[in-house]
Amino acid sequence: MKNISILLFLLLSLMSCNKDDQTTEKIVDTSMYFPTNYSSEWETTSTTQLNWNEDAIVDLKNFLAQNNTKSFMILVNGRIVMEEYFNSHNSSAEWKWNSAGKTLVATTIGIAQQDGLLEINNKASEYLGVEWTNMPIEKEDLIKIKHLLTMTSGIDESNQLVIKPNLTYVADAGTRWAYGNVFQKLIDVVEESTNQSFEIYFNQKVGDKIGMTGYWNFGPIFKIYHSNTRSMARFGLLALNKGRWKNEQIINETYFNESVSTSQNINSSYGYFWWLNGNANFMIPGEQTVYEEFLVPNAPADMYAAAGADDQRIYVIPSKNMVIVRMGEASNLGNTFFDVSGFDRVLWEKINAVIN
Repeated sequence: MKNISILLFLLLSLMSCNKDDQTTEKIVDTSMYFPTNYSSEWETTSTTQLNWNEDAIVDLKNFLAQNNTKSFMILVNGRIVMEEYFNSHNSSAEWKWNSAGKTLVATTIGIAQQDGLLEINNKASEYLGVEWTNMPIEKEDLIKIKHLLTMTSGIDESNQLVIKPNLTYVADAGTRWAYGNVFQKLIDVVEESTNQSFEIYFNQKVGDKIGMTGYWNFGPIFKIYHSNTRSMARFGLLALNKGRWKNEQIINETYFNESVSTSQNINSSYGYFWWLNGNANFMIPGEQTVYEEFLVPNAPADMYAAAGADDQRIYVIPSKNMVIVRMGEASNLGNTFFDVSGFDRVLWEKINAVIN
């Protein structure tokens, strides 16, 4: 009888240990994590710990691979949950951000302002010189730095090459939202106000502080940042934390909050180069149509995104402490750039099946 009692005790103890082990495995560290600069070490959280739908992950990966994706990452609380590479891409390979890199320019402008080197409510001509456009002087005089930050300068956006003969008048500054390349003049504003190259100032103030490895390609038409996937994720993590990296507030939080809030009264889904979900309407590049719905209706309403051509994306979702990165060629759904039937909606359908 005594031996039976001992056996029962051991069996119950073993079951209790197994139960404790299972409980421990499900515990998720919800503290915010920041990877060490320029280190390959990065803490992870498993999909099992998060109770994600394992079956749906296969469908998500197949969709990404079949739609010309090169890399895909999900961070939760700063920790890597998914990191996938496709189509011969790898973790060290660099890829172009396209217009997702506009958010890097907006960030750098904000830092130059907090350094006391410029003021976004000042006239652009204070930094670019009088007659920097091909507009009537009284119309040029209306343009502030903030208008360049919000795509409301009133300059003709149809010419991609940003040279003076192409900077012609369409509307008074602040009265028309139109997506274009004129934002590139902000790079000149930074160089003029800081008295150094944009790339040096950006690296000193942002890239080096959070461990980004990348470079700017300043071509005659496009000014594009290139980096590996983890560098893109690092910037997304900075954005998730409202400009804070570890214990340093790199970007003034007030300015950052302005960046991810509606910046004008024409396109409610646009901040300072950040695209904003959960607002009453949105506009897209190349159109003056106003769509009366959320930017991505099946994505979290509090999401804001850095977005570039060929479906380069950084999604930041504060309510989930989540950052999602996608790099690659244009999807097979077409380069729709937040179109009403675009890539983002289908991708979020796949993501939701995993995380919800």
